[in-house]
Amino acid sequence: MPRTTTRPPEPRTPFGPKAFVLLVSYTAPLDRVDALLDAHRTWLDARFAEGTFLVSGPQVPRVGGTILATAASRRQVDDLVASDPLVSGGVANYRVVEFIPNRGPWAASTPRTGPES
Repeated sequence: MPRTTTRPPEPRTPFGPKAFVLLVSYTAPLDRVDALLDAHRTWLDARFAEGTFLVSGPQVPRVGGTILATAASRRQVDDLVASDPLVSGGVANYRVVEFIPNRGPWAASTPRTGPES
């Protein structure tokens, strides 16, 4: 019987074209943040439903939050961030870090491009 070679399956990744870490920093006292949390959670739920956000949670200590996201472009992420009720309510700001997920079980099949990979 001839020997067949099977390729390993392509890695399965939840990431779309680009991956982002969104670091939320509170800029107001927690009582003002807490007043907007229901609206913020509704906003988060909509992003999870559309597949843009993959996981989120509060930082420890509670000085903000962190979101792992995927999107077609940085512009799309910037527009989403601006629509967060915490941002429009003036109690938080975001730092957006774009990255290439090229190692680990969710790595994209993008080849490594430099020493930082």
